[in-house]
Amino acid sequence: MSHNKKPQKLLPTSALPQGQDLPELVRLKNTSDQPGTFEANLEAKPVKIKLTPQLTTEFWAYNGTIPGPAIEAFEGDKVKITVKNSIPQATTVHWHGLLIPSNQDGNPQDEIPAGSSRTYEFTIPEGNAGTYWYHPHGHETVSEQIARGLAGMFIVRSKKDPLASFPEQNWFFSDLKLTDKGEIADNSMVDWMNGREGQFVLINGAYRPKITVKSATRVRIWNACSGRYLNLSIPGCDVYLVGTDGGLMPKPVQLNSPLLLSPAERAELVIVPKQSGTVYLQSIGYHRGKMGNVPPEQDIILGELALTESSPITLPSMLRELPKLGQATAHKTLEYTEVMDVKEPRGGMLFLINGKRHDMQRIDLESKIHEVEEWTIFNNSHMDHNFHIHGAQFTVVSHELNGKKNPPKYAALKDTINLRPHEKITIKIQQNMPGLRMYHCHIVEHETLGMMGQLMVK
Repeated sequence: MSHNKKPQKLLPTSALPQGQDLPELVRLKNTSDQPGTFEANLEAKPVKIKLTPQLTTEFWAYNGTIPGPAIEAFEGDKVKITVKNSIPQATTVHWHGLLIPSNQDGNPQDEIPAGSSRTYEFTIPEGNAGTYWYHPHGHETVSEQIARGLAGMFIVRSKKDPLASFPEQNWFFSDLKLTDKGEIADNSMVDWMNGREGQFVLINGAYRPKITVKSATRVRIWNACSGRYLNLSIPGCDVYLVGTDGGLMPKPVQLNSPLLLSPAERAELVIVPKQSGTVYLQSIGYHRGKMGNVPPEQDIILGELALTESSPITLPSMLRELPKLGQATAHKTLEYTEVMDVKEPRGGMLFLINGKRHDMQRIDLESKIHEVEEWTIFNNSHMDHNFHIHGAQFTVVSHELNGKKNPPKYAALKDTINLRPHEKITIKIQQNMPGLRMYHCHIVEHETLGMMGQLMVK
């Protein structure tokens, strides 16, 4: 994927078929017959997929599917996944959100060269049930590898799940930017500046699918887009937020407005149809301060919901207790800024943390193992950015914007959180394993252009 200056002609959105039933995702096969063990093979490889009768597109895909196969395991499982790299670049696999050792978490310093394999081995801790995903995290290559299709879901189940009786659906959102020839488009200058947004938003690899909801249903949602924010509106239903990045919340929260998910955030919902008939699942236009000559934000139809009216439900008043972190005894401060840089061919911008761009050789921060810390992240810029950290989950202490400080709307465990322009967020966090961890904006173009730092836990 070159840094293309000449605008490429894009495929019109009418070109892809739509309205097919929401695909069930292929499950990654567990090859172990031992209880409590998950063993499998993943191969990142080029694959040609016929999207229309006229157009064939070359993707890079895990085991040849878009998205990659769904991984399902239980808390406490020993996981052993051998990854073969058959794409023409070095890559890694980052197990986004899982609380696992740093040397198994796909850091950019630990790449699998093209043509090689490596085995990732880790044990999923108790209490880590939730909605996670896996994607590349190689040095300077994340943007291209995700844009070409390398991503998949990773669900960790609990043997004591208070919502186990509900039917489940998985909605894995990604987007696809195609040229008029059906090729995966290069990043434009605007993509580098604002984060790449493809003209096709896919759910489980399908464009504008039909989703059938016949009764109260638990829905896991991933925003696996590079730069697109999803502001989800689910009409005709009562919608309850029951989980976030780090698994179930203590209590369900009924939503009366769209659910905003920045890139890499996840949510678990219970949706209850209040009517029968067809409505549109939409992303409501969200202004995130994009730069350059870009069209205004618009509402987008993501799919069609075929609803069957269901009787109201009563959810458990308590879903789980969150782990309690004690008093913070250390404090860290991060500041996000953007600067023009005419020497940077990818959009002419750099995105910095504490005035520095990411350097693989530099340790930016140090933490003591098991120490409870408060981090304050200040988005001192004119556009939304988000914050993701490896190796730990955090709780939000406060949001501060326009001089007003507010507690979070609800208690939850997070690993990725959005910051509005000039917003300050304070979080409480504890790293419980030694080693190198990344923290960064998960608009992957911004991460590539410098908005990433390195934490050493000792």
